[in-house]
Amino acid sequence: MWRRILGVLTAAALTLCLLPVTARAAELEIAAPSAVLMEASTGTVLYEKDAHARLAPASVTKVMTLLLVLEALDRGQIGWDDMVTASETAAAKGGSQVYLEVGEQMSMDEMLKSVVVSSANDCATALAEHVAGSEAAFVEKMNQRAEELGMADTHFVNCTGLDDDPDAAEHLTSAYDIAVMSRELLKHDEIRKYTTIWMDTVRGGEFGLANTNKLVRFYEGTTGLKTGYTSAAGHCLSASAKRNGVEFIAVVLHCASSGDRFQSAKQLLDYGFANYALAQPDPRVEIPAVEVVLGTQASITPVLSDATPVLIEKSQQNSITTQIEVAEQVKAPVEAGQRLGTLTLQADGAPLAAIPLVAPEAVAKRTWWDITKELLRAICFAPPQRAEG
Repeated sequence: MWRRILGVLTAAALTLCLLPVTARAAELEIAAPSAVLMEASTGTVLYEKDAHARLAPASVTKVMTLLLVLEALDRGQIGWDDMVTASETAAAKGGSQVYLEVGEQMSMDEMLKSVVVSSANDCATALAEHVAGSEAAFVEKMNQRAEELGMADTHFVNCTGLDDDPDAAEHLTSAYDIAVMSRELLKHDEIRKYTTIWMDTVRGGEFGLANTNKLVRFYEGTTGLKTGYTSAAGHCLSASAKRNGVEFIAVVLHCASSGDRFQSAKQLLDYGFANYALAQPDPRVEIPAVEVVLGTQASITPVLSDATPVLIEKSQQNSITTQIEVAEQVKAPVEAGQRLGTLTLQADGAPLAAIPLVAPEAVAKRTWWDITKELLRAICFAPPQRAEG
C-alpha cells in the first residue's frame, strides 16, 4: 500500500529536479549569429540560435584552460602557493599579455588574475605548462575534458584561442559547448574572485589590469566570465550573472562588434531573469516514516535523493503543488539509498518533476537470535499476573 499526502506549497516550498523548459527563440531577436542561454545549476537551455555551429572561439577558449587549472588545484597536483615560471614559449606569446620575461616568476594568484581579467596569453601558456609540462600536453587534457563533458562540437589546438597557429583552422567549438564548460567552471567558487574584478594590478601594483568583460561594471549581478576577439573569430563572450539565487550563462559568438556581443548577452540574461526562477526545497515539508519489518530499527524516514533546485517559469510560482508517496512498510535489510517513495511536483495539475525518496542509511535485518533474545527478555521481565477469585 502507498500513502499519499497532498499539499499546496508556495514557490519557496519546491523541491529538487530539472524542469523541462523549452527554448522560445521567437521571443528574442539578437545580433549575435550564434548564441545560447543556459541556467547554471540545472544546465537547462532556455534559448538557442545556431548553438551547435562550430566556430572559432578566440580567447573564450581560456574557460577550459581555467577549468583545468582549478581542477588541478583541487586535486592538489599544483598549489595555490606555487610560483609559476615563464618559459621562452610562454613569454613569446602575442596578443593580449602582461609581457612576461623568460624566467620571470609570478604567483598562482596573479597568473590567474592576469588570465581572467586581461586575457593574458603568456600567463595562460605558463599555467598550462605548470599543469602539464607543455602546452601540447595540456591541450590533450583540454580535449579529453571536453569529451568527458560531452562537448561534441569542440576541438582545441592551443590553450589561448590565438589563431596564428598553423592548425588554428581546426580550433573550433560552439556556443552550446562553451556554455557547458562555463557551467563547469562556475562550480568552482574561487573563479568568481577573479571574474568579478573590474580593475586591479599585478607585480606589486606596477602593472594595471582592466577587465575586458564590460558587463562586470555595467550589468547587475555579473559573475563573469570570459571575452574573446580575433579578426577571424569576431567578438565572442561567455557571460554569467546571478540574481535572487538564479544564475544564467549567455554565450554569443562571432558578433560584428564589441557592442553587439555585450548587447546580445545582456538581452539573453534579461530574458532569463524576467521569465525564470529557481525554487528550493522547504525544510518544513514532512515526509512520513516507513515501517521496517524485521529491522534493527522500527522505522526509517526517507529523504530526497538529489539537491538540484527546480527551474520554473515565473508564471508558475503561485500554482505549485507537491505530492508525496511512500511505502507503508519495507522488509529489512534496507540499503542506504534504497528507493522508498517519490515526491512529485505539479503546476496547474501538470507534472514538473519526480524526485526519488530514498533511505538515508542502512537498516540491518534482525537475526533469529535477536528475536529469541527479545522474546526471552519479554518473558523474563514481564510483570507477574495476580490470581483472581
